Amino acid sequence: MTTFVDRVELHVAAGSGGHGCASVHREKFKPLGGPDGGNGGRGGDVILTVDQSVTTLLEYHHSPHRKATNGKPGEGGNRSGKDGQDLVLPVPDGTVVLDKAGNVLADLVGNGTSYVAAQGGRGGLGNAALASARRKAPGFALLGEPGDLGDIVLELKTVADVALVGYPSAGKSSLISVLSAAKPKIADYPFTTLVPNLGVVTAGETVYTVADVPGLIPGASQGKGLGLEFLRHVERCSVLVHVLDTATLESDRDPVSDLDIIEAELREYGGLDNRPRIVVLNKIDVPDGKDLAEMVRPDLEARGYRVFEVSAVAHMGLRELSFALAEFVAQARAARPKEEATRIVIRPKAVDEAGFTVTREEDGLFRVRGEKPERWVRQTDFNNDEAVGYLADRLNRLGVEERLLKAGARGGDGVAIGPEDNAVVFDWEPSVTAGAEMLGRRGEDHRFEAPRPAAQRRRDRDAERDEVEREFDGFEPF
Repeated sequence: MTTFVDRVELHVAAGSGGHGCASVHREKFKPLGGPDGGNGGRGGDVILTVDQSVTTLLEYHHSPHRKATNGKPGEGGNRSGKDGQDLVLPVPDGTVVLDKAGNVLADLVGNGTSYVAAQGGRGGLGNAALASARRKAPGFALLGEPGDLGDIVLELKTVADVALVGYPSAGKSSLISVLSAAKPKIADYPFTTLVPNLGVVTAGETVYTVADVPGLIPGASQGKGLGLEFLRHVERCSVLVHVLDTATLESDRDPVSDLDIIEAELREYGGLDNRPRIVVLNKIDVPDGKDLAEMVRPDLEARGYRVFEVSAVAHMGLRELSFALAEFVAQARAARPKEEATRIVIRPKAVDEAGFTVTREEDGLFRVRGEKPERWVRQTDFNNDEAVGYLADRLNRLGVEERLLKAGARGGDGVAIGPEDNAVVFDWEPSVTAGAEMLGRRGEDHRFEAPRPAAQRRRDRDAERDEVEREFDGFEPF
């Protein structure tokens, strides 16, 4: 049964925003109490967060579909809907987030690092929030926006200081088991290591991690064997350690040719040329292995490698190796640029920026693309004429009608707002007034314009008194 997974495809869906509420306040002795519909709640986000206690992507391999909760709709009495709950997905340190095309979206390194994989939709405004001096009693509310929906790929790249690479059965697992407290599977047949193993080594004041990568063979960079699956785990390592078998039973192999083949695979994979290398000649406890190590060591040192003769079984030469690795790790850490706090840069858009485009397609259809027009269309209830009129007003104020006229649009021409696969298409009529505003301007309620009877009687009495006072202003007292 699979217990380690380092690459999965995840289907994420953020929560949709709740719809706004269209409500009118009703209370005894308070006719026409005004709009009191609340706003809809925001949809929940899908957030990836690094958790040090997580070491594999196995959970997402079994359950690849993840969805956050939706926002609740608004209610009357100016009660806003509850926001949807964010869905936080813990991932291992070193997880890379990619899209389906292979483009890197985020590189999650460091405990607590997070990335919003899917943004929740906005909640729709209730009619209380849409009321204005010109539109005193809107009979509509805005719909909530749908949340983001898409597929992402998660790849785990082990975060370790040292990577042990070499042929299967070269002794990498044995070496990491004696250098650290790791307990990998060890046997005398190839490919006993099927997943990367991590171990923590302490050498003096330096503490570093060592990764045991499954054995490489010729053609690993093209996917042969297990190499392509796990070569990504050496990308973040500061030091590469070639573990060479000096007691192999295969007659066509020797430490130098093994080194050349593994180096060729690393060059083919790419991105590892600048990493320092150390060569470890393992299994010198075997007499033939000791003799072979002494023969090839001068050749390897002539190539510029630092060579160590060790035996993981007999615990020979391990102290010198661990301190040498600590020295390389310390140098690599010192050479890294100092990490600075992330600066948040806000780049506001220009206030006069239109933010949309109008293009004429070959079939004569005019297509409007832009964040605001497309969002407004998604929030409009097209079963409500007043809401449609409000949308027309917003598009007109944004300048869509003016741009359509400049582009050559005429009354009756087809206009589409949005992408080809999800657009609203209508026959355009410039400066059309909707019919749900009681024969007035869009969104106005003439019931608020008519005075109440009591107020009208007071105004009539005040007017009569003023008229009498004006008539007596010209008379002198006797």
